[in-house]
Amino acid sequence: MRRVTFKTWLLATALLASAPAAAEIRIIQSPGGQVGPFLDLFEQVRESGERVVIDGPCLSACTLVLSIVPGERICVTKRAVLGFHAARSVDRRGHIYAEPEASVAVLAAYPGPVRDWISRRGGLTSRLLLLKGRDLAAIYPRCR
Repeated sequence: MRRVTFKTWLLATALLASAPAAAEIRIIQSPGGQVGPFLDLFEQVRESGERVVIDGPCLSACTLVLSIVPGERICVTKRAVLGFHAARSVDRRGHIYAEPEASVAVLAAYPGPVRDWISRRGGLTSRLLLLKGRDLAAIYPRCR
């Protein structure tokens, strides 16, 4: 088993590249970040065949794991928390602006039960929606 904190994509990539093949990848803390590196990383995980254990906060871009890795290879612990919000970008001056088309695409890519849960709570907005506890366990199995 490998523990990957996902604090930086470079660290995660180094861990994935240097560690011997293991049965699972464990997400213990990810605040998110730029989408591209997460897409690349989770595609590598999907291709590896490894299981993903969500064992802590998986926020923002980290939740793309749900769209890329097959659901039957994802499990959650009691500490798992998924955080969703609308897509946004930052310009060169540091101003944050909404990306509504990207938000629609991201929502459509999530598995149906996740999409439904988000929609029942008003959809993807600037407010962070936290999926955890019983609601999360109703969608993804508890890790054994």
